[in-house]
Amino acid sequence: MAKKSIAKNYIYNLIYQFLTMIVPLITTPYLSRVLGADSIGIYSYTLSIATYFILFGSLGVVMYGQREIAYVQDDKPKRSQTFYELVLMRFLTLGISMLIFYITFASHGEYNLYYKILLLEILANALDISWFFQGLEDFKKTVIRHIIVKSISVIAIFTFVKTPNDLVIYFLIYVLSTLLGNMSLWLYLPKYIDKINIHKLNIKKHIKPTISLFIPQIAMQVYTVLDKTMIGAILKDMSEVGNYEQSQKIVKVALAIVTSLGTVLATRIANTYANNDKETIIKYLEKAFHIVWLLGIPIMFGIMAISSKFVPWFLGNDFEKSKLLLVVGAPLVIAIGLNNVSGIQYLIPTKKQSIYTKSVIAGAIFNLTFNIIFIPILKSIGAIIASVMAEFIILLVQLYYIRKDFSLKIVYNNSKKCIISGILMFLIVFLVGYFMPANILTTIVQIFIGILIYFGILFILKEELFYDIINKIFLNSRKKVKL
Repeated sequence: MAKKSIAKNYIYNLIYQFLTMIVPLITTPYLSRVLGADSIGIYSYTLSIATYFILFGSLGVVMYGQREIAYVQDDKPKRSQTFYELVLMRFLTLGISMLIFYITFASHGEYNLYYKILLLEILANALDISWFFQGLEDFKKTVIRHIIVKSISVIAIFTFVKTPNDLVIYFLIYVLSTLLGNMSLWLYLPKYIDKINIHKLNIKKHIKPTISLFIPQIAMQVYTVLDKTMIGAILKDMSEVGNYEQSQKIVKVALAIVTSLGTVLATRIANTYANNDKETIIKYLEKAFHIVWLLGIPIMFGIMAISSKFVPWFLGNDFEKSKLLLVVGAPLVIAIGLNNVSGIQYLIPTKKQSIYTKSVIAGAIFNLTFNIIFIPILKSIGAIIASVMAEFIILLVQLYYIRKDFSLKIVYNNSKKCIISGILMFLIVFLVGYFMPANILTTIVQIFIGILIYFGILFILKEELFYDIINKIFLNSRKKVKL
């Protein structure tokens, strides 16, 4: 197969990730007011429970499958067999997971109706084959599918969800849109895979490597999903869960911009690793770390600067606490951005998942411990503090183990100018907002001023990657910007 452009795939994956997060943001102001903090909390809490069963049923197939398809993307018979083996294994494990979920949660209890609907979410994940197309470096199909399905779900939310009593309808819209979207990708399959003899399938050989990736994914959930579960279980206050959920949606939208390169580069690095080209891998990593600093710094400081004026008009009066949650959680953009490069883009594609496993287990233990300590005292603020600290622990562990593979200077070499620009941007944007009311116009003004200041200072400081981007944009012009 012809190699796809990294730049184009990055743009496609950026659109994909951005849509995944932007749709909740489009609907969030409406749902926050219509459903309220308690109903949002119930939704978030029950979904967090279902997520564990999806995780256990999926094993490590998503990351493993993307990598394995990338290894054999030019060999149709091999990729066909790999696909069928992984899909069959995923059906079996998620089927078992669905049965256990029904017995333990969906068949009885306070929220059993919502859990019954979430059975469809587990089924939807069994049918998810986006990892196959990502392994082929074909991101266009998943993006087009995503745009159509998400557009329909947004229309349905605004049409059918009108009162707090419509929480069931919101659940149905959420799971059915996921289910139909995942089913639609199967229509493209005949072009990419051949029919094979079912007796030649060997699922057994995939069990050990998927479990090796499954273990870190379990640990990863401790500081992504378990936060919400623990807030709900310890505090018995769904409004705290609701505030945490809404603030995290905003951070995740911002984070998608920084981490979207990860899925694209992970596939390319896996293929490059298979060809034993270490020098090219290092170049990819250096550029990836640089991009995290270039984009992550203004996003982090920007969230901090606008939160006090943004939350009141965007989320409404029920979510006052989200202002502080956003400020405290903003460093997640940098922490996750950096360990996404060292972990997802390097350790997984180069078969160093044991190091990745150690790092996320360390972060999970740290997060769980401090959740138990902080949540009873600081409530949802304690959970977000523990999450930020855990992400930096993960990064430090990963960098310690890979320090002999390449110079760690590539991690922070290009950060100084971005940090200087980000701090100056934060001070000015915050001051501008301080003298303005909390409305959408203030947020627009703050963002616009922030962009001008940040990139203006980078231009003055002659930031290398920023200059390269400018030159590529104006590639056809006669004059190039010089450092």
